[in-house]
Amino acid sequence: MKKNSIAILIILSLVIIDQIVKIWIKTTMSLGELSPVLGNWFNLYFVENEGMAFGISFGKNIGKLLLSLVRVGVAGFIIYYLFSLIKKQLASWIVVVTLSAIIAGALGNIIDSLFYGMIWGYAPFLYGHVVDMFYFTLFRIPDWSPIWGGQYFFPAIFNVADACTTVGIFAIIIWNKKFFIQKKEENKIEENILTE
Repeated sequence: MKKNSIAILIILSLVIIDQIVKIWIKTTMSLGELSPVLGNWFNLYFVENEGMAFGISFGKNIGKLLLSLVRVGVAGFIIYYLFSLIKKQLASWIVVVTLSAIIAGALGNIIDSLFYGMIWGYAPFLYGHVVDMFYFTLFRIPDWSPIWGGQYFFPAIFNVADACTTVGIFAIIIWNKKFFIQKKEENKIEENILTE
């Protein structure tokens, strides 16, 4: 299969999985409900996030609108960037898989922000909340520790889309030479075209 087909398949598969899990959580659990899955360390905890990662929000309605528009813009740019790299034959498989995962993560949360408020009748278009559910209480951080003392590690509640984005970002950090090499090769090709 061609790289653009693989990218589309990865993006669609991850977005569908993300949305199935979110809709299942939203239709079978009550907001704020905690349900243990594996002992005390892995739970499903249904919360809705109005803002960015870790529940950060700013500016109420205007902030939420700007956040939704920024998410759409950033996702659009990454989609354009990935498929332009593929078209120029500059995207390795690592780049294709990594950027596809990040795009899927962005789109999964964008769907919530754009449509969930309208679908469930609590907010207009662009003002929906992101559904989060995975909560790992691996161990308790000592009380004397700054910032997160007394909380469980990992304190964030997240979803499939968040996991896709996070894994994608870590992959970029781990295989950063692959990404920067692609950029150098792209610059060389552009220089060759300009000099011809």
